[in-house]
Amino acid sequence: MMLVVQPDDGVNELIKGIDSAKTTIEITIFRFDHRKIESALTHAAKRGVFVHALIASVSSGGEKYLRKLEMRLLDQGITVGRTDNNLARYHSKLMIIDRQVLYLMGFNATYLDIARSRSFGIITKSKPIVQESVKLFEADANRRSYVAGLETLVVSPANARKQLTVFLRGARKQLLIYDPKISDIPMIHLLQQRARAGVEVKIIGKVTHHHEELTVRKLPSIRLHTRTIIRDGQRAFIGSQSLRGIELDGRREAGLIFEDAKVIGVLLKTFEKDWAMATMGALSKEQRSVSTSKTAKHLVKVVTQENASLAEIIKGSLEEAVGTNGDVKVKHKKVEREVKKAVKAVIDETLTDAMKDVKRN
Repeated sequence: MMLVVQPDDGVNELIKGIDSAKTTIEITIFRFDHRKIESALTHAAKRGVFVHALIASVSSGGEKYLRKLEMRLLDQGITVGRTDNNLARYHSKLMIIDRQVLYLMGFNATYLDIARSRSFGIITKSKPIVQESVKLFEADANRRSYVAGLETLVVSPANARKQLTVFLRGARKQLLIYDPKISDIPMIHLLQQRARAGVEVKIIGKVTHHHEELTVRKLPSIRLHTRTIIRDGQRAFIGSQSLRGIELDGRREAGLIFEDAKVIGVLLKTFEKDWAMATMGALSKEQRSVSTSKTAKHLVKVVTQENASLAEIIKGSLEEAVGTNGDVKVKHKKVEREVKKAVKAVIDETLTDAMKDVKRN
């Protein structure tokens, strides 16, 4: 088993795999704009390899391009199929070489995913996994229903919720998670339960609902596009499905649960590096917030210290405006609103001028 780390590894392993093909290449495509991969597939077809590309029927933001891609690939002698529309989306990312090697990826064949995003892919020659992946590809290519036959190949909606629930529930010490958007309530509750049981839960990404007991960090300076979970430093999941209801239950997604000490070692080092970077980013944001808060408090303190003179000014202005004999009725609420507006305007103007001075200096 081999791990592909993006953006570090780029397209080299994918190109190497395509170039090594002798008989067949079967690939699922959701988004695709990488010319080097397209060129490698074209050259494979020209040298007699049967290249079968299964292209998503729906892809947000890229559907028109995918239709153009279909025509280009067909012109190059590549067999092109389109996924069914029975699911909300076909989002799995698989490539099978000669029905002997599986490339299961969390990233699309795009420059954005490969060159500018944190993501992972798995390359495996495990016969049971490859055979099950071929079964999945054939089912989707022929628009037949797929029935999961292998617990470690996690396929939505066939067995993903069940297998990922079992996987998370099995954590005893630690769960390290990359996920752009965790929003499934049962999965969030399960993570909270594990945290309450003493499991350390660290998440790089986002949790959309109330997530007390979960430590969440945003990955700075690089786009996050992987769905990866490392359990107790010994077992891991890499796939295309987030812990979101639609991705578990309504879309075609594919992932793999595996045990490989070398691969997991690299995943752990990468997560630790990213977590440190995310923590530094969070601290920097917190420090900026504290600095802003201190500045605001200092301004309030200055204004408060001048409160007596400010009160005298307001009192004098009112007496001058309405007199002291009480003949004119003052609408206190209206005056209060107008005074607040006037004070805010003065403070805004003063603060703007001060900031300009600071920048010049």
